[in-house]
Amino acid sequence: MNVYITAGTLDFLQKIESKYPNERMLAMLNENGAILLHETSGQTVFNEPRRYEVLESYGDLNKEGFVVMNNISVTDEGRPLFEHQFKQLTGNVVTAQGLTALRLLRPLSSNPYIIMTVWENNALYQKWQGANSTFDALKANFNGQQKIFTSSPYINKYTIAGNS
Repeated sequence: MNVYITAGTLDFLQKIESKYPNERMLAMLNENGAILLHETSGQTVFNEPRRYEVLESYGDLNKEGFVVMNNISVTDEGRPLFEHQFKQLTGNVVTAQGLTALRLLRPLSSNPYIIMTVWENNALYQKWQGANSTFDALKANFNGQQKIFTSSPYINKYTIAGNS
């Protein structure tokens, strides 16, 4: 399974989403603009997307919710270790109240990895974040080992924009 991501105006992206009703696509919006995510085992309909392989998958991508994308740049040598450590911690995340989906996305042509979580709403994400240290645990697992991160991680947050 692969995920493809492209950016554009919300109206344009929702037209693409509507044109392919049998494809699993999600239009998402934040203060910086809109993106369209296409999850498929086939080819994408996007011309020049960012390309990812789905390494871990939990839940279904629905047409509503709050999306958090943790972007983590990893060295080529560190990829196997990062993927192994993340898989060990997945169980701590998927039991969270309000979590509807999770994807670990390995970049196919660039960096970073994306840990994408989809929540029923922002309030449930905030509640989990306040009481949880899964991603801190992930970082802690790498202390004292080779340097595998190439830069500081960053987060993008989106609201899924259901078709009107």
